[in-house]
Amino acid sequence: MRPAIADALRLPGGPVDLTTIATDATPGFDGTKTDGRAALADMQVELADLQERLWAERTAGSQRRILLVLQGMDTSGKGGVLRHTIGLVDPQGIRITSFKAPTEEELAHDFLWRIEKGLPEAGYIGVFDRSHYEDVLIGRVRSFADPAEIERRYGAINDFEARLTDEGVSVVKCMLHISAAEQNDRLAARLANPDKHWKYDTSDLDERTMWSAYRQAYEIALERTGTDAAPWYVVPSDKKWYRNLAIAHILLDTLRGLDLHWPAARFDVAAEIRRLAEEAPVR
Repeated sequence: MRPAIADALRLPGGPVDLTTIATDATPGFDGTKTDGRAALADMQVELADLQERLWAERTAGSQRRILLVLQGMDTSGKGGVLRHTIGLVDPQGIRITSFKAPTEEELAHDFLWRIEKGLPEAGYIGVFDRSHYEDVLIGRVRSFADPAEIERRYGAINDFEARLTDEGVSVVKCMLHISAAEQNDRLAARLANPDKHWKYDTSDLDERTMWSAYRQAYEIALERTGTDAAPWYVVPSDKKWYRNLAIAHILLDTLRGLDLHWPAARFDVAAEIRRLAEEAPVR
């Protein structure tokens, strides 16, 4: 059975208007915060089991892996998802890549060059904390590239993600959708707590002045790059507990869809059992 939350959050094709998607809703879940946290904890066993199967399949030559893309405005909670949701599974099978402002070397190449270097290997769940979508979001809003280049990038992203799926990568893209008011509250909370000052960036307020422009850039990106092979999920994120639960459901849905199996033994099991039984006592 497909998780109701994943179905509720997956964007259909067509135009996107983020103002019509509530940031404080809990689509597919009618419980309380306590219920949501309990439901998240209850998912750990199945998530961990399926992740281990994905990891194990690589020993038999499988090229399958998952790429989870997390995009959202500042304070939307990418770090919280990493701690509370991705933290439910074995860290040895996780690769987290955080994309900051590109370096001079990265700027000398096509925008996807550094993204290629961050892709997960077979068996891994790769997580992008920000991603190639920065190049059509901040790139568009801040005019870091000319309009023709921005237009080219939408097609380049679709071609790139189509190639990944052909190579065995399940591409799952989540936009963490928060309101301007919620972001204000979170920034205020950081300023009020000296222990959180390290998380505060003075540039965050500069970006807030362009909230509408970013919303429009997201709407264009979601519409132009949402495909059957690499769908977008818009995750209401004003409620942190629901955000974490929703991402877990989407990840679980993806893992279930891979129909993962434990690799068959590549040795004579019966013979090894006999060998072990006949082994001389260790001294």
